[in-house]
Amino acid sequence: MYGTARTAKRLLRFGTACLLAVLACAASVAMAVEMTPRMLVPVGHTVGIKLFSKGVVVVKLTDGGTPARACGLRTGDVIVQCGGDAVTSSEQFQSLLQTCGGTAELEVRRNGDSMTLSVEPERNDRGVYCIGAWIRDSMAGIGTMTYYDPATATFGALGHGITDVDTAQLMPFSNGSILPSTVKAVKKGEAGAAGELRGDFDLTCDLGGLYANTSSGVFGTLESDYAPAREEAVPTGQARTGPAVIRSNIRGDEVREYSIEILKTVQGSGDGRDMVISITDPDLIEATGGIVQGMSGSPVIQNGRIVGAVTHVLLNDPTKGYGISIENMLEAAGNDVN
Repeated sequence: MYGTARTAKRLLRFGTACLLAVLACAASVAMAVEMTPRMLVPVGHTVGIKLFSKGVVVVKLTDGGTPARACGLRTGDVIVQCGGDAVTSSEQFQSLLQTCGGTAELEVRRNGDSMTLSVEPERNDRGVYCIGAWIRDSMAGIGTMTYYDPATATFGALGHGITDVDTAQLMPFSNGSILPSTVKAVKKGEAGAAGELRGDFDLTCDLGGLYANTSSGVFGTLESDYAPAREEAVPTGQARTGPAVIRSNIRGDEVREYSIEILKTVQGSGDGRDMVISITDPDLIEATGGIVQGMSGSPVIQNGRIVGAVTHVLLNDPTKGYGISIENMLEAAGNDVN
């Protein structure tokens, strides 16, 4: 009995050891998978961006006792239906107003909530029904492509969302595309006044379509004819304080790397300010004064890894600004981050 019990204990210990070994092996495999970085091409070239909203955005209410004010419409509201029909553009909304009769039921989105407002359009001096509201259905501008993912043919740009210039709210997304862009001039930034890249883009040529406008960037699919070479891909990584570079296009079609310093990293900022950066490259400071509008999305590369993108400039010091982590951009893009 004693020998049998001792043998049983040895078998138990052996079985436990085997189980622990298997668990340790599984944990090692899982850790190896987690540590496998994504391979992305850091782009850094400007692109023209055109975006069409889902519904129309109310950007301003005219003064006086207008139908829009009387029904409770507010600046920043998004009109998504009129008289039961989906609103697809400013022109189509105006057309719907002409056919709705005396009262129009508007379905409105406000701060994420839906509501119905009843408006009574009035005829202007030309006999056209109006409600007294300025509306917008699209935006166009210039920004920088951050990365291209050769595994999925997708890209990310800007590092922040496209917002309405009047309401500062994220444009509700319907569809959009990116266009070829060339930088023609730079308005140099200075303390208290943001600079900007000024470029031309070809409205007749789409490089790819957008599928999302988020607070962490705009994302889409690039046409194969315009895709960067897979061999240019580098691994993703986490930003650390210290020297790094950004890849930017501030002249013509030329993309160059410029030296920066990552001064600070912030975990869980959630607003595109995951790192504080300082431009240290004398050529970039001489040309632009630092970070300017249009450079948003310039990829940040550190130790051979893409770690994020430029997002904001400090108005009191254009040589400094913020960047978003590449992990947060990829999460917003709808891709799993390893």
